[in-house]
Amino acid sequence: MSLRKRIWGWFFFDWASQPYNTLLITFIFAPYVKELMGDGTAAQSVWGFGIGAAGFCIAVLAPILGAISDVSGHRMRWIWVFSAMYFVGAYALWWAVPGDFNLVSTLIFFAIGMIGMEFATIFTNSMLPDLGPREEVGRISGNGWAFGYVGGLLALVLMLALLQENPATGRTMIGISPILGLDPAMREGTRAVGPLTAIWYAVFMVPFFLYVRDPKPAKAPRGAVMAALKGLGGTLRSLPRRPSLFAYLASSMFYRDALVGMYVFGGIYASGVLGWSIMQIGIFGILSIISGALFAWLGGMADKRFGPKPVIRTCILLLTFVAVSIVVISPTSVYFIPVPEGSALPDILFFALGAVIGAAGGVIQSASRTMMVRQADPDRMTEAFGLYALSGKATSFLAPTLIGVTTAISQSQPIGVTPLIALFLIGLALLRWVDPEGDRPCSDAPPA
Repeated sequence: MSLRKRIWGWFFFDWASQPYNTLLITFIFAPYVKELMGDGTAAQSVWGFGIGAAGFCIAVLAPILGAISDVSGHRMRWIWVFSAMYFVGAYALWWAVPGDFNLVSTLIFFAIGMIGMEFATIFTNSMLPDLGPREEVGRISGNGWAFGYVGGLLALVLMLALLQENPATGRTMIGISPILGLDPAMREGTRAVGPLTAIWYAVFMVPFFLYVRDPKPAKAPRGAVMAALKGLGGTLRSLPRRPSLFAYLASSMFYRDALVGMYVFGGIYASGVLGWSIMQIGIFGILSIISGALFAWLGGMADKRFGPKPVIRTCILLLTFVAVSIVVISPTSVYFIPVPEGSALPDILFFALGAVIGAAGGVIQSASRTMMVRQADPDRMTEAFGLYALSGKATSFLAPTLIGVTTAISQSQPIGVTPLIALFLIGLALLRWVDPEGDRPCSDAPPA
């Protein structure tokens, strides 16, 4: 299989999996849950607890599975298993029916799909170093992220144009009834986001499975699981003696957690505070994704030229500004300056912030996995991305939970999202100790 085909096959994982983030976590399904619950504050709080629980499961299991994979091989088998979880979890959201809405089962299936997506991502990310030389990894990562954003954009446009109904009119964004005879009264067009996300993934993972090749693993040693756990323990004990890797994992733990919080609650926040309809949130999503695709591509080139560290630092500063802005923009005031009733300025500024979120969010995630390649031991790459997932998820239950608790206590959505500001700033401070070229494993680190 040619390297070009392998790279394009690898790109298709981002294309196939992006709709889970775009359609379910941010722009379509989360605001729909808010509609079903009827209370933006309660929805933001409950959604935070549910996403936090899924994040906790990912944090605990990610490095263990990565270590087992490095010892036993068979990354593709793991990707098949987690792809099945993605499909089942996403498809089952079809049954979030108005009037017969079971919040617990909805959150369980949502978590199953989210866990499948995150674990599949660990194994596909660990393949990145095999796709090109070190100096090209940043560009490849950026191009893949941009390609994924384009897939998410196309899925969102199809959803808004052909399926999702306006509750008031029963028609989609282009003024037609939902296709396939879906019943607007039962919100079948909106609920179709689950099956659409699942089927999209199944179809577009075909190029990945056709073109991506995993090196044939050596026969797993007897007691592979125990050997993997022992090796993982050795890696964790060696982290204090690898200051750059340790600082990077800690930094990314906070800033990626804050970014996920921004994605998860963006739609719910706009719906609850600005009173946006799902259609407006969809347009916000389109703008954000277009910005994300463009800047992920540009960010890949900047990563290649300047390295990932300055790219990450710039993105954190932009996202911190966005987090502060979200808190101080409301229908009645902008940065503490009152605006006339019915002013369009708050909506315009929030659309602009969405473009910044898309741009900085795409670039920082692409540059972050490039930085992980530089910091990791090449012989334990899947374990390294398991630790990377751990650093992204160890507090991923914290950001949504903090938002949930802060919102519940304050009974204010703007105050509820203030923990994001602190998380971004902590991540920025810890980035100071990260060596852009990484540090070599210490001599007593576990063998490959």
